[in-house]
Amino acid sequence: MRPIALVFVLSLSMSATATAQEWEQFVSMEDRFQVNFPGKPTVTETTWTTGLEYVLPARVYSAEGGRGRYSVTVVDYSGLEQLGVARAATCESGNQQCRQNENNTTLGSGYWMHDERGAIVYATFKLIQEAEELTQLAWEWQDLVEGHLLNLTNTDGSRTLAYVTMHEHTLYIMEGTVPKGYPSPGLFQQSLGWIDEDGNGIRYEVVYSNSYHGMGIYPKPPVRRLGPDAGAAAPAATGR
Repeated sequence: MRPIALVFVLSLSMSATATAQEWEQFVSMEDRFQVNFPGKPTVTETTWTTGLEYVLPARVYSAEGGRGRYSVTVVDYSGLEQLGVARAATCESGNQQCRQNENNTTLGSGYWMHDERGAIVYATFKLIQEAEELTQLAWEWQDLVEGHLLNLTNTDGSRTLAYVTMHEHTLYIMEGTVPKGYPSPGLFQQSLGWIDEDGNGIRYEVVYSNSYHGMGIYPKPPVRRLGPDAGAAAPAATGR
């Protein structure tokens, strides 16, 4: 019986190793992030409608592995100001979005600043709307970039661990979905990291908020450059 048991254990070990080897670090220079996917993700061009109904360009990076589905939706908010200016210039008289604000750094033309500052909350709200049940909602960070962590149960009993964050005028929505009874895909969420223009991983030394640092209210926090393989570092229990 001992040799048979040994073969069985080795078989399980090899199977687990093969599954683990499917995961690899993916780096997007275009969207300045890195994350672990089960194989090379498919990239789909799409659009995203904001809370104030501006339409922005977006990409969805998605892959499947081990019966799980994993995706990162990336929305480019860098053109939102121009859209806000255009809306303010053409909207009907009496519309509050036409108002010339005394303090333009508070709302922005067409309320574009208000819309960008609310991007994380709006994306979080959409995820909750689509789920059957919300079991956790928490403030979190990844490499000290703040965001929201969500645990969701879907109508088919599957579970989604999601993370919504914003960095440098870009919204990131991570979703890892596994069948009912499967462990939460926490390692996917915790593998998210940021890269600079040279492809090096960066980690802030204090918490970064797009609403304040990305939008120029305060200077950006200092960063440590971690090298191209920074995303492979072991994650901490909360955040990374």
